[in-house]
Amino acid sequence: MTSGMAKDLTLRVNGLNGFFDRLLEGWSGSLLLLTLRIYVGWAFFHSGMLKVSNWPATLALFHDEYKVPILPPDIAAYAGAFGELFFPVLIFGGLLTRPAALGLFVVNAIAVLSYPQLFTFECPAAINQHIEWGMALLLLAAFGAGRISLDALFADKR
Repeated sequence: MTSGMAKDLTLRVNGLNGFFDRLLEGWSGSLLLLTLRIYVGWAFFHSGMLKVSNWPATLALFHDEYKVPILPPDIAAYAGAFGELFFPVLIFGGLLTRPAALGLFVVNAIAVLSYPQLFTFECPAAINQHIEWGMALLLLAAFGAGRISLDALFADKR
């Protein structure tokens, strides 16, 4: 390869990089945050729907399996189901994203603390999933929802 060909290739690569930089500038982070919002929101919303779809089984789990600190089992079941259904809706829309992410982070942390068997399973997938969700929620709390959100829409209206 001659130095002229190498220079031409370098210019083409730089031009292609520049094209993608301009295309994604300001939006790539927002697309990533939207993906994160859908991923983590769906995990908790689905869990909340499972809880309300079989309420007697949910109450039995909170009485017999989950050891929620401070709260009585029935109140903990209602609070858990509420958190898993309410906060994800806010996160999906990107509305009050930071407080919703922190609220769901607390729900996730209480779930981990209330079910110590998570730490005794031979397969660490269950606890690892909670750690992933917790990290995703902390990212949303730190960075917000991004441009593709109701938060951004309302911020533009000020």
